[in-house]
Formats: sequence, C-alpha cells, structure tokens
Amino acid sequence: MLKNYKMIGLICIVCLAGVSAFYAKAAISPETDPEAIYQQTLRDPATLISAAEQLYHIERELSTDRRPVKKEAVQVKGIYMSGRVFHSQLLFNNLVKIVDDTEINALVIDVKDDDGFLMANFETPLIKAVNARVHKGQNVENNMDILYEKNIYPIARIVVFKDPTLAESKPELAIRKSDGSLWRDRKGLAWVDPHNQQVWEYAVSVAKEAAQLGFREIQFDYVRFPTDGDVKYANYPFADGQSKEDVILKFLTYAKKELEPFNVFVAADVFGLTTLTLDDMGMGQKYEKIITQVDYICPMVYPSHYGTGNYGFTNPNAYPYEIVKNALTDGLKKNGTVPVIIRPWLQDFNLGSPSYGIAEVRAQIKATYDTGLNEWILWNAGNRYTKEALLKE
Repeated sequence: MLKNYKMIGLICIVCLAGVSAFYAKAAISPETDPEAIYQQTLRDPATLISAAEQLYHIERELSTDRRPVKKEAVQVKGIYMSGRVFHSQLLFNNLVKIVDDTEINALVIDVKDDDGFLMANFETPLIKAVNARVHKGQNVENNMDILYEKNIYPIARIVVFKDPTLAESKPELAIRKSDGSLWRDRKGLAWVDPHNQQVWEYAVSVAKEAAQLGFREIQFDYVRFPTDGDVKYANYPFADGQSKEDVILKFLTYAKKELEPFNVFVAADVFGLTTLTLDDMGMGQKYEKIITQVDYICPMVYPSHYGTGNYGFTNPNAYPYEIVKNALTDGLKKNGTVPVIIRPWLQDFNLGSPSYGIAEVRAQIKATYDTGLNEWILWNAGNRYTKEALLKE
C-alpha cells in the first residue's frame, strides 16, 4: 500500500506540472485570437493546490440520473469554472464562496473543454470508445450536491468542434490537409469536421451525460469552423456542399431535439462581432440562424476583442460601457421577434490598455442592464475574478 501511495505521489507531481502548463497557455476567452493568448499573464491557480490534495484521486460514482424534472429559467449572473478547478477542493470552494458572498448565482463549468478533456468517466459507449482524458480529483456527484444545496445554477460548457482529443483518437473524423495528414490550427491543435454526424453524436452524448449529472443548461462553445492557422489548407472530408452557417444550424437543431427529453436549456457561445456583422464571418456563426435553435445566445462582447474603428473607437478596450452597450443593442435588433435571451460573456481579464478592474467590470454589467438585459457571465481563463466589482449578497 505504501508503494502505491508513493507511486500516486510521483504521478501527481507530474500532473501538477501539466496543470501549470495548462494555465500558462490558457485562452483569454471561450474563443479568442490565438495571438492574444501570449499577451495575457495570469497567476497560476495550480500553485494553490496542496500536495495532500493532489493525492486525493478517487473514482467517480456516477450512478444516479439527476436530469432536471422540468425546465426552470433563472436570471443568470455567472462566472466560468474550468474542469481543473472543479476538481480542486480548494479552488472549487473559493469560487463557491464568491457565489455565497456576492450576487453571482451560477457557474459555467467545463464538462468537455477545448483540449477534449472530460469532467468525468462517462459510461456512454460512444464516449468510452474515444478514451478521452478525464480531469481527476473531486467526487463529481458530491460537488453537484454542493451546488444544489446552495441553489447554484449549474451550466455545462461543452466545446464542440475544437477537439484535439477526438481528432487524434479518431483521425477519420478530423479536418485534413490535402496530403491526408491532420490539419492543425496555429497552436498545433487538431479539429474535427463539423459536417460529420458522428462528431455531433459525440458532443451531444457528453451533453446528455451532463444533464444526467444534474446540469440544468448545456452551453455549446466552439460551434464554428476554425478561423486561425492556415485555414485555406483545411479540407473537410465530409463536406456535402452545404454552407458553413447551415452546417452549424443543423448541428444545433439536432442537439436541441436530442436534448428535449433531458429538460435542459440549450445555449450557444458566439463571437461578439456576430451581433454587428452581416455574414457568418467565414466560420459558420450566422447570428440570425443560431438564435432560432437555442434558448440563450451568449456573445463574447469583450471590449479588448474589438478592432480599431469598431463602433467609432480607436481603442475599444478603453470603452467597456460603450462597446458592450452597442454590441448588445445590435444583438437585440437582430433578435427581432425570436424568443431567445441574450446572455453576454463579459471581460474580467487584462488584454491591452487599460487594465481591467472594478470600474471596467462594473461598466460592462451596467451596459448590459441599460440595454434592457438581465443576465451576464464573467470570463477569466485563470478563474480569478474581481470580487470587489460584484454586489454583495
């Protein structure tokens, strides 16, 4: 038994190094320009994990079907939680305390992240066949119990087409180059072909598992074609002549129908610029089409991600209130009579000048309310939030 603990300890030291590397390369937002990644410096939350906690690796016990009995809408004020943080007792409790102490009432938690890691060892045959890597640490059901006991609204973030794990495990499903090798984005990550029905089934299978864990909403991220890297060399083996925007629309239509028996809401993350542009931006995210198949549309209206001249500003990052208000106003115009709720992702990280703090975060929240909207979510890749910008409970 002692030898086993020593071996576990050695494995965990290696895992800690991997965790550190993960946070060092964490993306700025659910979807962002890869060049921006290298400009963000975040304190590494992994350094807060104690050695004793790293030894606490247990098997998940996913025996109970906890899908919601009925769909009950909540006006969400949320923050993002990565899969690694969910599995750290200390870091999980830190974010739960933010919910306890402030106006925050929801957590958007990675169930399948943009590396293809899963939250738990799911039993669906299609998922097991992929042999995806799984975050380890906390007992998943125990953590879900905590969220329910505290009346925290759980949202499952599921990254769809940026899935290097699925692409490497089943290269026949991946985007290819003309020589047949895997196409990779600027970070060297492989993507799966959005045209392929089996890819759709895999993502939705994960969504169904999330519903059975007790998540009340499924939020699909990276519901798009790749935009960075040498996209001109990306070949889609299963392309059938459909436009990119129709492929994305059909995936969401399929997902929504498949999830109906699970009593969960469906949401989609989209680029902030989709509320402004008239086309699909070359990646399949046509705002007017996506809103017809989701309950919530979540544009990432980070001021730092708007370019010079957008909405008339030379440095949009310096005008958090104005950028968010203009972007959401445009979104509402596009909504028309479609019964979809806009729930924006807001910026709680630094990228460019000025640095973001209490005033900048609060300005974005005010802009959301002044547009007539009631819901929002804060993004920080390192899960470190400006608590002082949040109203006390």
